[in-house]
Amino acid sequence: MTMKVHVLDDYHDTLRALPGFALLDGHEVTVHTTRAPDEAALAARLAGAEALVLFRERTAITDSLVARLPDLKLIAMRGTYPHVDVDALTARGIAFCSNLNSDGFSRGAAELTFALILAAMRNLPEQIASARAGTWQAEVGRGLHGRTLGLMGYGGIARAVAGFARAFGMEVLWWASDDGRARLRADGEPLAGSREAFFAAPDVISLHQRLTPATRGTITAQDLGRMRPDALLVNTARAGLIAPGALVAALDAGRPGRAALDVFDTEPATDPRDPQIAHPRILPTPHIGFVTEDELDLQFRDIYALVNAFASGAPQHLVNPGAPG
Repeated sequence: MTMKVHVLDDYHDTLRALPGFALLDGHEVTVHTTRAPDEAALAARLAGAEALVLFRERTAITDSLVARLPDLKLIAMRGTYPHVDVDALTARGIAFCSNLNSDGFSRGAAELTFALILAAMRNLPEQIASARAGTWQAEVGRGLHGRTLGLMGYGGIARAVAGFARAFGMEVLWWASDDGRARLRADGEPLAGSREAFFAAPDVISLHQRLTPATRGTITAQDLGRMRPDALLVNTARAGLIAPGALVAALDAGRPGRAALDVFDTEPATDPRDPQIAHPRILPTPHIGFVTEDELDLQFRDIYALVNAFASGAPQHLVNPGAPG
């Protein structure tokens, strides 16, 4: 079955040039490279769409949106979906397919995590600005050898970051969920004696948990307040892991000393006055952990496969099995 497929939010028009895009040959494909100003404009863009391919969480899928799309049969994406109203899709008979269990992990996110650690510890933004201003060297940075990296979570990204850290001569200290700590013990990895000790000890702490109802807001002001005044917090996972407002307040209070963020409470975070962007102790990047040509081709091949499976009458990774009529 040929479908009218709309791909959302490909801001840099990258996907059409990647090899995997050929998997959609045979469908009528429209790629949207800009955000609609509001939901009514988005619905007008998507008139006649039978399948939507989502670019992570860049567009919220609400009941009011899908109510405006009577031809919609399928929404396909990869990963977790806190931005999708699954009940609304089910009620309207729209299939929702999301591949949560694809092999591998985001190597791009792991690489960016370590790049942010290096950039923040060596004060690279300040050094670059100083060189361009003709004032030469800025404040002296700190090396990584012999320092301790604390990793929250025990998934593939965290394990890759641990490998990078050890290659630089860092010690690694872990904390995770109950199940994660059991796996850490079984694997003989160094586990902090308590959550309090985990936040108090490391030079750098990096967050690598999935955002679920159980993990939302679980990094508290008390946790951050236990960090050292010279410590760095890195978050390339999800902003919602940290309690609202807690990080900016903690930085203002002096613990931790600095943060590096690739994820924000509201995205895209386009207001330069946003404290998570403008704070002098935050190094921000615009959610680019997974945004590499290699990573996008890998991830979207999985999504295109979901479209093709549905079009052939054999849906895969169906989140709401009762939906398709």
